[in-house]
Amino acid sequence: MSFFIRYAAKRILLLIPLLLAVSAAVFFLVRLTPSDPIASITAGKRISDETRASLKAQYYLDKPLPQQYIIWLGGIFRGNLGDSYKHRQGVSSLLASRLPTTIQLVLMSAIFAALLSIPAGVFAAVKKDTPFDRVISALMIFCVSSPVFLNGIVLMLIFSLRLKWFPAFGTGRSMVENFYYLALPAFALSLNMVALMGRITRDRMIGELKANYSLALAAKGTPFGRIVVSHCLKNTLIPVITVAGIQIGSMVVGAVLVENVFALGGIGALLIEGIQASDYPVVQSIMMFLVAMFLLLNLIVDVVYVLIDPRIRAAAGGS
Repeated sequence: MSFFIRYAAKRILLLIPLLLAVSAAVFFLVRLTPSDPIASITAGKRISDETRASLKAQYYLDKPLPQQYIIWLGGIFRGNLGDSYKHRQGVSSLLASRLPTTIQLVLMSAIFAALLSIPAGVFAAVKKDTPFDRVISALMIFCVSSPVFLNGIVLMLIFSLRLKWFPAFGTGRSMVENFYYLALPAFALSLNMVALMGRITRDRMIGELKANYSLALAAKGTPFGRIVVSHCLKNTLIPVITVAGIQIGSMVVGAVLVENVFALGGIGALLIEGIQASDYPVVQSIMMFLVAMFLLLNLIVDVVYVLIDPRIRAAAGGS
């Protein structure tokens, strides 16, 4: 167990300089956009030069960019993300009010992806070169190449506006009602992950079924279903778990697009509002959150990968 603690600690330490580099890139790139944050603070009202100077001083906009970055970074370490120019409240409280919708959307998408991709991939491998396999493979190729926002628009047109099975916009008034409102957006967000994981599951399962241990088990009279479920599936899932972690990180980013298609009001909508209003603290904080979540999920996957695969553990120096 001490090996895993050392391994995780080493990976976490490697993330620190990466996050610092990303924070600098985010901060300075946001400020390269042609915008006037004072107009956002004043809601576009005319103000005197004295008031403008006072507002710049209040939000540290009168200081050089490197000094502004140090002030912002220091606030992050203290747990203070600053105040929103547009909403006139702390960014932390804004994120706390919007995050539940985004988290629920991503979790539902991940569950849909797991429930659909793994069985589809396994059955396609078992039925290799049959019409079922060809249809599943064609659908996977189509879904993996389809942009997530286009998935959302097409599904909304069919299931919301045409068939009226699901609401087209907004969220529910309770968490339970939210499951109904988020079902279609979550499915749209999951399609790319379903296709990618399903394809990997299919290809890896075909390889495992041809492996010597599978052939030996079949020669001994072991039922085919038992070979697939009890022996081949575990080895098949090792690369799938790795891809799943990366894809869930991408889902957090993709949720920004889906939320705006379905007007869900999560952090995606908040990010777009912030960009349009030149609300630097909001934009910076959300972008840093997305990057941090992506890196954290990849770290978790790496640790899980080492836990379940002895070969990786041996290569990493563990026993």
